Amino acid sequence: MRYEMMFPYQIREAIDNNTPVAMALGVLEYHGEHLSSGVETLLVVRALEMLEKEMTLVIMPPFYYGAGSFAVAAPERNGGMHVDSDILHLFARQYFYNLLRIGFRNIYVFVHHQSENFVNGMPTDLAFKLAARQEISAFIERERGDGWWGDNASSDYYEEQAKGTDPFNWIHICPFMSANAQSRFPIDHAGEQETSLMMSFCHGGVDMSKFRDTEWYTQGARQASLGYGNRAREIILRDMKKMMGHTRKC
Repeated sequence: MRYEMMFPYQIREAIDNNTPVAMALGVLEYHGEHLSSGVETLLVVRALEMLEKEMTLVIMPPFYYGAGSFAVAAPERNGGMHVDSDILHLFARQYFYNLLRIGFRNIYVFVHHQSENFVNGMPTDLAFKLAARQEISAFIERERGDGWWGDNASSDYYEEQAKGTDPFNWIHICPFMSANAQSRFPIDHAGEQETSLMMSFCHGGVDMSKFRDTEWYTQGARQASLGYGNRAREIILRDMKKMMGHTRKC
């Protein structure tokens, strides 16, 4: 279900059923001459659309304006965009505040940009991770008041945490590719892996007639293939589905 197309009764049903609510978070960034600028967001967008056919899922409008940085190429005539993480953090706080007020408690944000460093974090995902923790804390304090954790009503906190049902599991910031998927299909930038993924998930964003090998990071794209992309897609979709299932650990 696309959130912007849902009627109020459908939103209420999603809340009551604890339906996963997912958003694609990414950037607009130069990916060589053969790939479109929205690669790292489009991959997640298309994956969520595919998963919607297999499971009940609320898909939020994607957010393309992450901290792309200009490390790959200057923006002039190349199209990359960068929004500072301080601004992203403010947006993310408001985003999570609204979702929690509406009543959602099973929220996912999937990130592909720079997610090979996901454990340590990079500016885009760190801005959203911090905002998620802050807004959950603020929401609980508004609802339960000071001392909520120390109250006897919270005596099952660690038990709930072990099951993944405590409040700090209401929001998950997840990599588009799990550690397992990354080990089998290592992340690159506009090389064999990303080009193959685009062939599989979003073929309209690939034009190999425009390929050039003048940048070191694009040279692997010569080996890109739909078969490679399809094999990776199968694992990626399986892992994303599992993340949003009963075992909700990113």
